[in-house]
Amino acid sequence: MTIKTALMGAVASLALAPMAYADGHEGERGRDGELRIIYWQAVSILNPYLSGGTKDLEASSLVIEPLGRYDPDGNLVPYLAAEIPTVANGGVSADLTSITWQLQDGLLWSDGTPVTSRDIQFTWEYCTAEGGGCAQAAKFEGVTSVDIVDDLTVTVNFAAPTPNPYGPFMGAQSPIIQAAQFADCIGPRAPECTDANFGPIGTGPFAVTDFRVNDVVTFEANQNYRVASQPAFASVTFKGGGDATAAGRAVMETGEFDYAWNMQLAPDVISAMAEGGVGTPISAFGSLVERLEMNLTDPSPEQPEGVRSTAQAPHPFLSSALVREALSIAIDRDLLVEIGYGQAGRPTCNLVPAPAIYASDNTSCMTQDLERAAALLDEAGFAMGSDGVRVNADGVRLSILYQTSTNAVRQDFQALIKGWWESIGVETELRNIDAGVFFGGDPGSPDTFQRFYADVEMYANNFDGTDPQSYLGQYLCDKAPRPDTQWQGENINRFCDPAYDALWAELATTGDLNERGAIAARLNNMLTAESNTVVPLVDRGRVSAHANNLGGVELNTWDSELWNIAGWYRIAE
Repeated sequence: MTIKTALMGAVASLALAPMAYADGHEGERGRDGELRIIYWQAVSILNPYLSGGTKDLEASSLVIEPLGRYDPDGNLVPYLAAEIPTVANGGVSADLTSITWQLQDGLLWSDGTPVTSRDIQFTWEYCTAEGGGCAQAAKFEGVTSVDIVDDLTVTVNFAAPTPNPYGPFMGAQSPIIQAAQFADCIGPRAPECTDANFGPIGTGPFAVTDFRVNDVVTFEANQNYRVASQPAFASVTFKGGGDATAAGRAVMETGEFDYAWNMQLAPDVISAMAEGGVGTPISAFGSLVERLEMNLTDPSPEQPEGVRSTAQAPHPFLSSALVREALSIAIDRDLLVEIGYGQAGRPTCNLVPAPAIYASDNTSCMTQDLERAAALLDEAGFAMGSDGVRVNADGVRLSILYQTSTNAVRQDFQALIKGWWESIGVETELRNIDAGVFFGGDPGSPDTFQRFYADVEMYANNFDGTDPQSYLGQYLCDKAPRPDTQWQGENINRFCDPAYDALWAELATTGDLNERGAIAARLNNMLTAESNTVVPLVDRGRVSAHANNLGGVELNTWDSELWNIAGWYRIAE
């Protein structure tokens, strides 16, 4: 199958799915009053280009939007664009080196000014500016230029044939920002633009009215939104903080809130909450994997700032593949699923568990083997010390700082994993950090997951859409967070393998779907089974909850959960 044929067959059938909302109601904008949302990970910033935290991406999606999104089935649907470009409709060039997007006519920013092709071009310039530290840089990998055709049309040009040209400007991770508002926020100045980062002007159904960092954001209906009867809600209160238990109760027991995100709770706890009768849990599987990231660089505070957790200082023992493998196979993933997720979790050894065509058949980590783990540490030169902690001939102790965000399930996982690691001679200190800080992306904070001032950290994220190319591109050598990128970047563990980079480049130019699947699986294995740089634990189903009188909700694991919030409405009782 040729590249061109593959793109036409795989994408053209998805391209023209209409943008539609489920309320089926007409009426005045704002007719249903206030919508109350609770995310137990508080919002830190409303600029997804300066944060990789899901809670920041999703809160931003109420305000700033991409050219297209993915629906709950993974189909591409136009949002700001008039249609999804394809080879069949002429929007993607026959040689697959460019994609041309056309904006809908008459789009306005929430300040009443027109949306133009310059805003699209500027968004690319903003994310790729030197020294800017764009958190979504992998979305623009291979883009050589974004050219303005006319006021409503741009052409994105790629350095080579690109079978999946839907990285830039698709999904919640790659929205369009207003050129006028962010004009003075290029490069190193990006984090300094507080007004823009906390109150972006957008095209979405809501506009920011007040933002208390790591606490609450309030929004009002965007009076320039393109659908006259939407949004149904006049305002949104977006509360953050607390924990998943309190958030679940606030929706399913007390009715204080209308929507709660990411119910990372034991299954029996969720079931008991649902008996409250005022809210309903919803769930779906996608590509969300709870995993451990191994720091390949030295996070010791003894290292000077600027060197600590950078490639200048290799990790004293996690640089050893034998040590990383031992840590992985010491874990009982079945037990983690049982205590943490029940039916909403599956043990996995893969960073990319879905869609099936991209998933590896890797099962190397599925069986806990403490005896083999101990033997691997022996082989790596770490002998058991008199205090029960292994040490090598150079006096390096196997002593780990293991961090994650504050959450009951994650702390249960930490306690179990600490026990297994200490049984094989690995001293383990546990640390949990408020989620709003951990996932916040503040370049001045030492506690963000990007900065990674620990040996091991645990979290979960996923990718927009159903193609993992950009997601796997996060582990390219040049995507590592560093001081000169404002500590932004997707390559959290500072993995760098030229063979990986070369294979990813092959994926980026391969059109045959079966071949793409095989390459993606190989890349997955290089990160997991072959190197244990990434140690997957659980393929997590997304579980959230909504009030019984909230209509229009469609849980979406391929984009922002709030992807169709413009169509949410209050059900008359």
